[in-house]
Amino acid sequence: MLVACPGRLGDHIDSRHASLDSVEITVIDEADHMADLGFLPVVKRLLDQTPRNGQRMLFSATLDAGVDVIVRKYLTDPVTHSVDSDKSENAEMVHHVLHVTNADRVPVLVDLASAPGRTMVFTRTKHRAKQLTRQLIAAGVPAVEMHGNLAQGARTRNLAAFSDGKANTMVATDIAARGIHVDDVTLVVHADPPVEHKAYLHRSGRTARAGASGTVVTLMTDEQVSAVRDLTRKAGIKPTTTRLGLGHPLLNELAPGQRSLVPVSQRVAPVSAPEPMAPGPRRDRAAGTNSNGPRGGTGSGGGRPGARNGRRSGSPAGGGGRDGGGGRDGRRRSA
Repeated sequence: MLVACPGRLGDHIDSRHASLDSVEITVIDEADHMADLGFLPVVKRLLDQTPRNGQRMLFSATLDAGVDVIVRKYLTDPVTHSVDSDKSENAEMVHHVLHVTNADRVPVLVDLASAPGRTMVFTRTKHRAKQLTRQLIAAGVPAVEMHGNLAQGARTRNLAAFSDGKANTMVATDIAARGIHVDDVTLVVHADPPVEHKAYLHRSGRTARAGASGTVVTLMTDEQVSAVRDLTRKAGIKPTTTRLGLGHPLLNELAPGQRSLVPVSQRVAPVSAPEPMAPGPRRDRAAGTNSNGPRGGTGSGGGRPGARNGRRSGSPAGGGGRDGGGGRDGRRRSA
């Protein structure tokens, strides 16, 4: 069995490290997400290299746009199996848009997240997820983050803390949260409204599962009114919109129960170690004395040692790329 990302598998095939000639079963998972990221052309090239008489399976939340093209071209007389989708009407899921000021965004979120039950908070970027997690922890909310900059060990620990109840709030990006299943999420908060309506539906589907009830809240500022209105229209959602601030009684209705915050003395920093970087080649500081490179650098000697030698000899900055000691480093030093 081979599990691979389309682009990386294509690289291995181009390098003759892999072949799909004998593949009997091909599975395309999260086809709609790959379509959103622009990977379908690569997927098509890979499918073209698999035997036509092999079995092919495709999993997707939607069958629109490019996904439908894949189905028509590569699946012969396909049998379709459907489960409850994010688009299906769910009477147990209620949607609210809270119109808040920029100053009230975090305090309102703290109030919602400090109520009993599990809360998933979604952001658009990794930086925002990290920042918001720290703001919640600083306010006393036990929170963990989930995004692409985390090492696998940190992801595992954060997911375990959220599943076990040690942290009742997870702040995540869309991509990092895909494939994560945690039961009994009672509240989903779009701290940053997504751009795509499908992302809204995927996020919201984290709650109200298996017949349970759930609440979906979108925080909206004045600058986001038009975008959120368009987002919910495309998602087929008719939310209740309320302009409010901290202390509004609706907050307790959306997240009922006694608010609970961790005492200051017990608050700890989140687990957020980045993915370890692969070690690069060692630089030979004795190299880089050729004055043809920027500030005396050579291609094999690297930019920084050559730049030092060049600076001592007074050589002017020249051309070349970053690996050869030129480019950005040369311009920065000459400034």
